[in-house]
Amino acid sequence: MIKGKQLKIGDTIAFISLSAGLAGIPALAYRWQIAKERLEKMGYHVVLTENALQPPEFLQAHPEKRAADLMAALKNPDIDAIFCMVGGADTIRLLPYIDFSVIKAQPKIFVGYSDTTINHFMFYHAGVTSIYGPAVFTQWAENVQLSDYTTQHFFDLVAEKKVPLPLESAPVWTSAILDWNNPENQLVPRTWQPETHGHEFLQGSGKVSGTLLGGCLETFFMMMGTKIWPSATEWQGKILFIETSEMKISPEWLQIFLRGLAAQGIFHQLNGILMGKPQDEEYYQEYKDVLLEIIRDECQLPNLAIVYNLNFGHADPIVSLPFGCEVEIDCDQHTVALMEAAVE
Repeated sequence: MIKGKQLKIGDTIAFISLSAGLAGIPALAYRWQIAKERLEKMGYHVVLTENALQPPEFLQAHPEKRAADLMAALKNPDIDAIFCMVGGADTIRLLPYIDFSVIKAQPKIFVGYSDTTINHFMFYHAGVTSIYGPAVFTQWAENVQLSDYTTQHFFDLVAEKKVPLPLESAPVWTSAILDWNNPENQLVPRTWQPETHGHEFLQGSGKVSGTLLGGCLETFFMMMGTKIWPSATEWQGKILFIETSEMKISPEWLQIFLRGLAAQGIFHQLNGILMGKPQDEEYYQEYKDVLLEIIRDECQLPNLAIVYNLNFGHADPIVSLPFGCEVEIDCDQHTVALMEAAVE
């Protein structure tokens, strides 16, 4: 995999709107402005792509403009990293307008999660590492102050190049959302819950390793059948990471999604599976039961390493996961660690 360059103080970060156009809503502008101020206080320079602040209706109607922003940011030699504003539901519509040769020729740090999963698969198709991690509106604009867990892990990954980098369970978590339409809520800390489960090693033994590939499960079925969806054999040796969104799909829908992957033969190619904490811990036990039902029983893979309740995706705080980089699962010692640097 081709990697972007290590992030350094003084580098330029571009904020981009590739999915929902929340940054173009005047009442919500304070969110991205706070994120910008915080990153600039750290010593980085922050710019906006041409269409980052267009109204939601404009961006929804013009996926080609969103794609053009991404291509322009990659081509711009003055931009070192690209941070997505927020997720959404229609990033797949950018696909016809993506020039994969540009992604490959201009590798840069690219960060986001949720619907941004689809952008990550675009980068992966081009052979370029990208990072499933903090978005502008959610993590970088965290109420009151940034999460030490989220930011420390991100900068350890992209600025310090620390390896091995343990993926440790956060001591607290939250899925609380205070109404962004009321800017006074920015001064109110979200309610954090103590972590009572930690990482749950559901099955497997010894050490296994593989390169990371995955994201938000609900986006997968928009990609299937397209050029960016890997064939079954391309999943060989991978560590699949999956998480579910604020949609809070029912256990029955999780069954359907996982059976769709099973029907492609994907699970038989994997070296392991990491699953994130469900938002609000809703269906916490049910998701775990479904995961084992499909993998252990229906696929008859009782030895495939599965770790549940990791901190990535739609429940904060989060680690950052680099696509195409090696991770090691030690089922006996109950540890997970990134073993490969995500940047050059």
